Amino acid sequence: MHSKNKARRTPAEQDHIDRVKALPCSVCDAPGPSEAHEPVQGLWFISIALCSDCHRGAKNGLHGQKTMWRIHKLDEWGALNITNRRLAA
Repeated sequence: MHSKNKARRTPAEQDHIDRVKALPCSVCDAPGPSEAHEPVQGLWFISIALCSDCHRGAKNGLHGQKTMWRIHKLDEWGALNITNRRLAA
């Protein structure tokens, strides 16, 4: 879904997002497709692959209580590193 407050993604950004969404979750390793979490609005090349629960879940999610994040001792930087490592493989 595209927010009306954001600029349209470039073809290169869209390709990157498609590749991120194909990855497993960078927190719990749930198989893809994943959601692309954008830590900074509009900076698509730093998107993180997250399952819906680790992204938006009330208990486990980044936008919730972050339980899975604490269990795996991860923050956004650590999850971004995992996403980038998987993209480079």
